[in-house]
Amino acid sequence: MKGTMYGKYGGQFVPEVLMPALAELEEAYAKYKVDPVFLKELDYYMKEFAGRETPLYLAKNLSKKYGIKIYLKREDLVHGGAHKLNNTLGQALLAKYMGKKRLIAETGAGQHGTATAMVGANLSFETEVYMGAKDVQRQHMNVYRMELMGTKVNAVESGSKTLKDAINEALRDWVTNVENTHYLIGSVVGPHPYPMIVRDFQSVIGQEVKQQIMEKEGRLPDSIVACTGGGSNAMGIFHPFIEDKDVRLFPVEAGGCGLKTTEKEALHSASLCVGEDGVLQGAHTKVLQNEYGQILESSSISAGLDYSGVGPELAHLADIGRIEPRYVTDEDALKAFYELSREEGIIPALESSHALAHVMNMAESGELGELVVINLSGRGDKDLETVFKLKEQGDKEVCQ
Repeated sequence: MKGTMYGKYGGQFVPEVLMPALAELEEAYAKYKVDPVFLKELDYYMKEFAGRETPLYLAKNLSKKYGIKIYLKREDLVHGGAHKLNNTLGQALLAKYMGKKRLIAETGAGQHGTATAMVGANLSFETEVYMGAKDVQRQHMNVYRMELMGTKVNAVESGSKTLKDAINEALRDWVTNVENTHYLIGSVVGPHPYPMIVRDFQSVIGQEVKQQIMEKEGRLPDSIVACTGGGSNAMGIFHPFIEDKDVRLFPVEAGGCGLKTTEKEALHSASLCVGEDGVLQGAHTKVLQNEYGQILESSSISAGLDYSGVGPELAHLADIGRIEPRYVTDEDALKAFYELSREEGIIPALESSHALAHVMNMAESGELGELVVINLSGRGDKDLETVFKLKEQGDKEVCQ
């Protein structure tokens, strides 16, 4: 297990049939991540297809209103509308170099599925995406986008019909078709080497921020804030700053309708804040579980944060105090969604709205310092129907 762990977290808790595939993937990644030809091609796609680098935008109106300097890392401007393409480009190109012919993926909010469909079409892969039936209903426009690009979308009817169940089905597919298929995991979760690979491909976010903030401010930020489900956008912006101890790092989880649980369900998705050690989908990490160790169904207004666990590296960083987990309720996230739209003319994803809400809630406390960067991980087009339905209900509180 050497090299697979983050403190006590991580590992490879998978069927024996997948161990050779994981070893093949780890070996290929070690080879190609330093290969000049691979890196040149990846750089080409990042610039010409994804549209990198993305701006670090000073939100002047928000800054004035909340009394601190607020910068937004504009991952909502990446092709497809979210940070997800950074990782799918890297992994799909890696799969191409490995000789794979087929891509499979899981998706919650649909952004990772859409990003997988994009690279599948562009790089000529047969592509299938697994998506919880509940998420298919609330994100049906993303389903249509995937289908437009030739991807088959499989609605998963089992369990909570959300991201956790989509991952389970994707793993079953991979076991069956491991010879010709690459499982393109969308977050820093799952068995090693996936958390490392996804983190590395997403670290372009933090690398750009570090250079951009020095050019604009001549110093590093006091704090960086990012929404956190599995944790890909959070680790992407945090990782280049891990050794910069004066920069506080805040992963913001979905507090849903409050940190309450029943025997079968959590009314939130705050694994870092209140989760317990357990094994979920190939890795030892912090998970939402009941007293018998059964995984609880999670809940969030944002499909992309609706997950019962978190990436193992984030669990480790929380344990050692390098990151400071927080949570935001559905109601506060919705308020932040409206606030950014009205103050800056930028409609954020409901996922990103959690990070925004934390900054808005804590600006006066001094906790965040005077210079803050928020990772605006995605745009809100995909969430307009969800928000509109709530508005039609008479602007009632989300959790009523």
